[in-house]
Amino acid sequence: MLPVRGRDGRAARGARILGTRTAWTPVGDGEFFCPGCGGDRNYQRLTGRRRFTLLGVPVLPRGETGPVVACGACGRHFGTDVLDHPTTTRFSAMLRDAVHTVALAVLAAGGTCARASLETAASAVRAAGFDDCTEEQLDALVEALAADTGRVFGEPCGAGLAIELHEALDPLAPHLATIGREAILLQGARIALADGPYTPAEREVLATVGAALTLCADDVTRLMAAAARTPS
Repeated sequence: MLPVRGRDGRAARGARILGTRTAWTPVGDGEFFCPGCGGDRNYQRLTGRRRFTLLGVPVLPRGETGPVVACGACGRHFGTDVLDHPTTTRFSAMLRDAVHTVALAVLAAGGTCARASLETAASAVRAAGFDDCTEEQLDALVEALAADTGRVFGEPCGAGLAIELHEALDPLAPHLATIGREAILLQGARIALADGPYTPAEREVLATVGAALTLCADDVTRLMAAAARTPS
C-alpha cells in the first residue's frame, strides 16, 4: 500500500499527533428504554471531561461535556431526554391504569352500572393488564368512589373526576400514536353504549377523556358517532 501524501496525508498525521479524549465519570444509573436496542436496558448516566491529547497522551483540559446516557447493552450514548420515554414495563402499567380509570369514570357517569356495561368494562380492563378484574369489583369500586367523594351516579363530570382522568391520561398521551389514543376513547364509548345511547354525563366524561388524550373535539365527536354505529 502506498504511503499517504499531500495535504490529506499531512492532515491525517496531524490528527494522529493532536486530538481530544473524553474521560467519562458515572453519576447515576437505572433502567430505560434504549432506542438502539429497542427494549428495556440498564443505563449509566455519565459526565465527561475533555482534554487535548498529544501523541495520545492527555495534556490540556478542554472543558466538560455531557451528561449523556450510556446503554449497558449496546454501549451507545444518548441525550438525557431519552429518559423521558417510559420503559416497556412502566408504559404497560400507565396504559393499564388509564383504561381502568376511564372505565370507572364512564361507569359512574352512566348512573346505574348495568350488567352489560360492567361486562364490557371488565373485559376492557382485563385486556389492558388487570387479568383478575371482575364485574363485581368494578361495581364495588364505583360505589366506593361515589361514597368517598359524595358524587351522585349519572352526574356530569365534576372537577375531581376530570382531575383523575387527566392524572391518568396526560403522562400517557405523548407516548401513544393517534390510533392508540383513539382506541382508549373508543373503549370508553363502548362501555357507555353497552346499556343504551349516550347520556349527557357520559358524553361529558368522554369529552374530558378526549381532551386529556389530546384529541380535538371534532375527532371525539367522530369517534363517538362511529362507536354508536358499530354493533356491539
